[in-house]
Amino acid sequence: MSELRTIAVENAPKAIGPYAQGIAAGGFLFTAGQVPLDPATMKLVSGTIAEETNRVFDNLTAILAGAGCGLKDVVKTTVFLTDMGSFAEMNGAYAARFGDHRPARSTVQVGALPAGARVEIEVVAKLPAA
Repeated sequence: MSELRTIAVENAPKAIGPYAQGIAAGGFLFTAGQVPLDPATMKLVSGTIAEETNRVFDNLTAILAGAGCGLKDVVKTTVFLTDMGSFAEMNGAYAARFGDHRPARSTVQVGALPAGARVEIEVVAKLPAA
């Protein structure tokens, strides 16, 4: 059986429920969905969808780094939006963060997100060889 390793870092929002920021298992990192919370204040960053998406990626990047990997190691993302009309703006910020890397992605519109957020993203990443 594969060992599970909990990933918890200071420079991403602390888990505010019975979950982990990330779990490393079977050669992969699975992150909890991240909303645009500022880890210092635990308050939502307000601004454009692009600014909120960038905060989400700052949080995800911190969790990835805590597991020894980065955005280049991401194999799958799931994006949750409260308004699919925000897709183009979110997608621009998303593309800028990944550069030439193109992980698989699903994007869905949802009725609501935690803390009133408008965007949430979770990732699955390949862990570095031990």
